[in-house]
Amino acid sequence: MSTEHPLVFVNLPVDDLARSRTFFTRLGYRFDEDFCDEDALSLRLGPTSWAMLLRREHFGRFHDGTTAPPGTASALLCLSADSREEVDDLVDRAVLAGGTGVRTQDLGFMYGRSYADPDGHVWEIMWMDVAAALEEIS
Repeated sequence: MSTEHPLVFVNLPVDDLARSRTFFTRLGYRFDEDFCDEDALSLRLGPTSWAMLLRREHFGRFHDGTTAPPGTASALLCLSADSREEVDDLVDRAVLAGGTGVRTQDLGFMYGRSYADPDGHVWEIMWMDVAAALEEIS
């Protein structure tokens, strides 16, 4: 059995689909409209990865536990960028679009900033110089 996954879908509960669509559109993200409906938005993160933004009630249909209330950190979503400047640009746009800046980490070989979206989900955008990182840890 392979542990290589050709597609990645992260499912997140949201309170207001229209607000989520507006927020992520302002950041420059696209939605796969074929997979959007009154309960869900399919936010394209890359060629093989999506965040499924699900109405909170709809999200609850996919598990037997309790859905965490808004603002509760249950996961940190980390996405890479091609440069420090891209990290800053995306996080700055997120804050201007109504998100909240969370933190900045600069290790030299790795740089990241994070923001919380309007539903409180924390998104970290990071850049890493892989060669320098490998030197640092060896």
